[in-house]
Amino acid sequence: MRMYWEMPYQGEFEARVIGAWTEGGAHYAVLDRTLFYPTAGGQACDTGTLGGVAVLEVQEEGDQIVHRLERPLREGERVLGRLDWSRRYRHMQRHTAEHILGQAFLRSGGWQVRAVNMMGAVCTIDLDGPPEEGIVRQAEALANWAVYANAEVRSYFIDQAEAAHHGLRRAPSPKVAGRLRVVEVVGWDKVACGGLHVARSGEAGPIKVLKFERYKGGTRVYFAAGWEALELFEREHRLLQRLGERFSTGPLEVEKPIASLQEGFYRLRAEHTLLKDELAERIMRGLLADFPNLTIWAQVPDWALEMVGKRLAEWPGVLALLVAQAEDKTRYALLKHKSRRENLEALWEAVLKPLGARGGGALVKLGVLPVPPHVALEAFRSHMAAVG
Repeated sequence: MRMYWEMPYQGEFEARVIGAWTEGGAHYAVLDRTLFYPTAGGQACDTGTLGGVAVLEVQEEGDQIVHRLERPLREGERVLGRLDWSRRYRHMQRHTAEHILGQAFLRSGGWQVRAVNMMGAVCTIDLDGPPEEGIVRQAEALANWAVYANAEVRSYFIDQAEAAHHGLRRAPSPKVAGRLRVVEVVGWDKVACGGLHVARSGEAGPIKVLKFERYKGGTRVYFAAGWEALELFEREHRLLQRLGERFSTGPLEVEKPIASLQEGFYRLRAEHTLLKDELAERIMRGLLADFPNLTIWAQVPDWALEMVGKRLAEWPGVLALLVAQAEDKTRYALLKHKSRRENLEALWEAVLKPLGARGGGALVKLGVLPVPPHVALEAFRSHMAAVG
């Protein structure tokens, strides 16, 4: 017996275990009646306890509601079931808000709901209309007016054959046979649905659209509702308050100083890049002066490794090993100009691979070494001296 449809606000119940088994290390139980709602229709399942044992997941399998448990129960025993009520109520708020918002989009832009996901605090509705700011904002306002109306939310069953005469927002799935469960927000919306909802529309609010985007030829809308919308507002408000205090301004005036700070950051970053370019050029010129035969081995600052290496690789006649100390590892750049006859791969195999080097490349090989910089430089120097 599915108690959750008739008693959605009840958080405890007694039941008898009529089936219990273990499969693949997981424990399952079926009850003669249950308040635990299974994952269905974009709504996550209830969790809680059965006889003190945690209910981890609830699934609908045919006509049965199957509970996955932390520990096994015994078939035939009677158990006390307790729902995680905070989770259940938030799910009811989300689902009711989705109905209200779906009708609001139909009234604002003629958009129909394609799919929903209410598995998290931020829910999504996929609609068949193209993204349009005006329609989204109008729908949000209409949805909250429906919340303020505090209309009754009721559910009842009808015959599938009668569905066309009940003014449902969308046609029920042809997969559903027999009787349909209809959820009605009185005076606002009517739709076939097997989910759980609050008793009055006022309990679903506020409803806040967080963002929207183009998705599969339509629009995906992200929203939060009920307690979760209030909690999101609280977190964002506290963040704005802290930012306001840092910038010595009000929470709603922080955009200007942040924009100014961002502008200054981008300017300084550009200046920093220019200075690094100039310094890398100076380092390269210094190395060319120190190694007139253009076979170079040297340690450079970590930030300069790629910049200096790239410049040297473009200098005719250069063959070089550059190393840099980067926290707990040595980075290297083994490079040459295309005019040099040496085989860079063979040089890497002879000098750096025996030291445990990792990396790759064609005219510039980049990677890391597990040895200190001076060890790699000495190995390179010795090899070049040996081959003449």
